[in-house]
Amino acid sequence: MLDILRRIVQDINATRNLGEALNVVVAEVKAALHTDVCSVYMTDHARGEHVLMASDGLRPGAVGKVRLKTGQGLTGLAASRAEPVNVENAPAHPAFRYIAATGEAPFHGFIGVPIIRRRKVLGVLVAQQREQRKYTADEESFLVTLAAQLAGCINQTEIRQALDRLDGDALSGTLFLEGVASARGLAIGEAVVVFPSAALERVPDKDIDDVDAEASRFRQAVAAELAELQRLSERMRLLLSAGDRALFDAYALLLSSDSLVNGTLERIYTGNWAPGALRATVLEYANIFTEMDDPYLRERAADILDLGQRLLNRLHEEQTVDRQYPDNAVLMGEEISVSQLLDVPPEKLKGLVSVRGTGASHVALLARGLGVPAVFGVSNLPPGRLNGREVVVDGYTVRVCIQPSPALRQEYLKLITEEAELSQGLQHLRDLPAETLDGHGLELHANSGLFADIAAARNSGVRGVGLYRSELHFFLRDRFPGEEEQTTLYTRVLRIMDPHPVVLRTLDIGGDKPLPYFPISEQNPYLGWRGIRISLDQPDLFKTQLRAMLRAGSNYANLSILLPMIGSVMELREALALLDSARAELEIEGLVVRMPRLGIMVEVPSAVYQIDALIRLVDFASIGSNDLTQYLLAVDRNNDRVAKLYDPLHPAVLAAIRQVVERVRAAGKPVSVCGEMAGDPAGALLLTAMGVDSLSMNLGSLLKIKWLIRSIRYEAAQALLDEVLILDSAAAIRDSANAFLDQHGLGGLLRIGK
Repeated sequence: MLDILRRIVQDINATRNLGEALNVVVAEVKAALHTDVCSVYMTDHARGEHVLMASDGLRPGAVGKVRLKTGQGLTGLAASRAEPVNVENAPAHPAFRYIAATGEAPFHGFIGVPIIRRRKVLGVLVAQQREQRKYTADEESFLVTLAAQLAGCINQTEIRQALDRLDGDALSGTLFLEGVASARGLAIGEAVVVFPSAALERVPDKDIDDVDAEASRFRQAVAAELAELQRLSERMRLLLSAGDRALFDAYALLLSSDSLVNGTLERIYTGNWAPGALRATVLEYANIFTEMDDPYLRERAADILDLGQRLLNRLHEEQTVDRQYPDNAVLMGEEISVSQLLDVPPEKLKGLVSVRGTGASHVALLARGLGVPAVFGVSNLPPGRLNGREVVVDGYTVRVCIQPSPALRQEYLKLITEEAELSQGLQHLRDLPAETLDGHGLELHANSGLFADIAAARNSGVRGVGLYRSELHFFLRDRFPGEEEQTTLYTRVLRIMDPHPVVLRTLDIGGDKPLPYFPISEQNPYLGWRGIRISLDQPDLFKTQLRAMLRAGSNYANLSILLPMIGSVMELREALALLDSARAELEIEGLVVRMPRLGIMVEVPSAVYQIDALIRLVDFASIGSNDLTQYLLAVDRNNDRVAKLYDPLHPAVLAAIRQVVERVRAAGKPVSVCGEMAGDPAGALLLTAMGVDSLSMNLGSLLKIKWLIRSIRYEAAQALLDEVLILDSAAAIRDSANAFLDQHGLGGLLRIGK
């Protein structure tokens, strides 16, 4: 059956239109099941009907004419229930509806399987037989599996048909394609489809005799690429802020990392030529990042692969062919790399669209810095058919509009003009405090993971770093960094931001985020050995990091230490004991230790219910809304099958956060939020109303959130919070929050929500 399924899907994909595809389905399913009839009914949601669109076994004249009202007949029953209906004697079933035009009187056995894509019933796949019997479990499973495959095929076929119609008549309609992540903004431009160069993974191994010469060749390629990154950074100096140019520093850091360079050199010295050694090292290193749950770290795999490709091109001495780009280029492809983005003159780049990628990729970060809207994860994007077409990239609704109608085009142009005026108008807020109209203030901090991010935050007027991911520096090495190395790192971070606060999170690795030199394999990494659990089980590593942080903090008073994944009082007490031990050791060595503020991340549900006991032992709490939402809702937000269920405005998540905020403030201690919820206007509005002391977010969201806070009254936000907490869905809560923003003149932020 599996081979039959594959053949049917291949045959469907080879068809030119939906009618042809459905005819292939009914003919091949009828033959595979040795049944008497196979038909497909497509659902017309606008008219509330199921239309017979293809059949092998019913009267041909019925196709396209027979229509069933929603819920009518056994076919309608399968659609309304969204599950198979399998009966041995259809005419005897209460839901059966006889339609003479089909000629189905002789048939008794019936099975109808709904064709569903992302909760929406597209149609029903039906099989019928003269014999009075139910279809077997194997036959039903075959049809269910085929229907699931058919849903995607129908979607692709409909897109091809829509493009064919647009080719024949540009005014025949507009095609919309949805993504899963974006860089916010709007743009209209001409699609320019890009393809990857010769794949790095296809480079073979090859023996060499002169390893020293090959190693020298590789070092020269690295040096040349570092120089090129510096040149690109200079080219972007007038276009990007210091924070956005940090991406080039991040690339340089990856390029000079011990794991990438030394790993390649080690393979060269074992006798492999540089391209083969580079391939093996890059793929090994990238695979480690690919398996991580943290979006920021997982997206570094794409950066490593991109750098590997650039180095391979240098080793092969391939020259980039100058490509002519239109003045309003929208890059499209399976997966756009930083290199492909940088090949486009900045003044010509208007937008990005890709099949793969997320909002945490460096391409996305660079796009935001350039003010270029992007949509990622457009799984049904057919790049090969879009080159040269006019497209709209809508990073707010996370969709792409192919060949907009004249009226729609004018509407988008109007919105683009309004957006530009809004962004320009926010620059004056840079040095103003985040304070409501009635005097309630809170701090807006930056999330960070690299030196350059810190410098950018300071230059952007940010008054602190609310989350510094210390693990990123561990990932860029081929061993655990020693105490001296870590002390130098943390001292530099504190010095750059002094006197503003810096919250250094201790090592948050494990399970889904294994270090290259400390691999961990688990069946369920989300609930496995990670965060504080590893730190407590490896006290030598943990104390080394704590000693380094304390040494760095001895010269600066702006240090705070944050412990991740705390799930119990016992874990916290063990961590505190190790911190005390580290302090005692340093004092014995003669260092005057300045004890920093110590906090816990509230991201495990058990911490919510033990917050009273936990907060008594520390100085502050920081709510990690990303993981807390995932754990409370049991939703992997990076799984596109369930990602739509992930929403930090879910009533359960808001109730948990409010409980933490109330209990921490009742203890007289500050509480912050450092997840993506802090940079979402609706989320920031409700968090402000709850009374959080600070919000930590990426730099791109900061001015918009500051505008929000400075435009509302704290009392009005609290009244809104009371209203939404009695609502029973995230959608209703978001609608209420967005209505509030609109009523208070913040309509420009409305489309920035989820």
